[in-house]
Amino acid sequence: MNLKISRRSIIKGLIGLLGSVGILSYFKLNQGNKNMIKKQFALDFQWKTQEPFLFCVHHDDHYPMGTSDFGPDKAHHTGRDMGQDFQIKDGFRMYHGEVVPGFPVHPHRGFETITIVRKGFVDHSDSMGAAGRYGEGDVQWMTAGSGVQHSEMFPLIKKDANNRLELFQIWLNLPKKSKMTKPHFTMFWSEKIPLISLNNKTVQLSLIAGSWQDVQALPPPPDSWASHEDSEIAVWLVKMKKGSEFTIPETRQAASRTLYFFDGDALNLNNIKINSKSGLELDSQFSASIKADYSDIEFLMLQAKPLGEPIVQHGPFVMNSKEEIIQTIQDYQKNQFGGWPWPVAEMVHGDKLERFAKFPDGRVEKPNS
Repeated sequence: MNLKISRRSIIKGLIGLLGSVGILSYFKLNQGNKNMIKKQFALDFQWKTQEPFLFCVHHDDHYPMGTSDFGPDKAHHTGRDMGQDFQIKDGFRMYHGEVVPGFPVHPHRGFETITIVRKGFVDHSDSMGAAGRYGEGDVQWMTAGSGVQHSEMFPLIKKDANNRLELFQIWLNLPKKSKMTKPHFTMFWSEKIPLISLNNKTVQLSLIAGSWQDVQALPPPPDSWASHEDSEIAVWLVKMKKGSEFTIPETRQAASRTLYFFDGDALNLNNIKINSKSGLELDSQFSASIKADYSDIEFLMLQAKPLGEPIVQHGPFVMNSKEEIIQTIQDYQKNQFGGWPWPVAEMVHGDKLERFAKFPDGRVEKPNS
């Protein structure tokens, strides 16, 4: 039998089944599926980002019991490139730390760091004389601005148990007008970060930046791109139980949107199966329907309207021109961005399991203060 089926007859049949409104929704969904995913990539240690985000890394280290100097037993140093230890061995890395894991004193200029500590603790010290210990869900948001030195150490505080550290660090570019602003940092204590429960508590959204319906995240630093109403900023951590659903709404304006699916077996994104350890660059002007059909899942989403300005980066310095980078290097050589007021490069704040932030003006803040 010679059966001819035309495009017109298919559409006519669909309209009969779905109605005119239904057919428009059908084609919009399928067009969205086709165009919404711009790029897919595998997640490793350092994750690809889109402007205005410059960098994103996921640290997940299973450190052993600590010693009196807050590092692992020196037997663990064998076989490592100490000072440049970025290969997992025995479940952890030392990074640039020689005694304590982490990142001893180093400079930044021209951008911001957002550090989300899910497990363990980070000890912060900086050239402004500020200090802090934060972790177990806390977030530090630091504006490097005109220049700051800081250290980020991962003290192994527990002497009788293993010390796991898990964190995300995100670099967010500063607008040209704010690159030379005064350095600043703020703490988002875990108790104060909005945690939104949806769908009978099967979906939990940790709102680090941006908004969800009528809920606003804590205020970002004043000179941040995130402080602009039209930035379309979103830094979300989303945890979903198996069988749950969650929809990321479309944005009012075009924005870069990247979803990092880092935990779980697989998910359905607008009915497309996505395997674990995947990054997805999405078109923010389509909504994204997420279904946890295969297991519990968790993902990080970074979203923001691009700055659209030139980016010239030299290691920890991010400016708008080569000339500004040269000037930055000269400034650092001249004044070390205020010098280093601490006795050691790997500064640790004692063995007391207490979270705190000490600001340059001497004010001390704790989670319950």
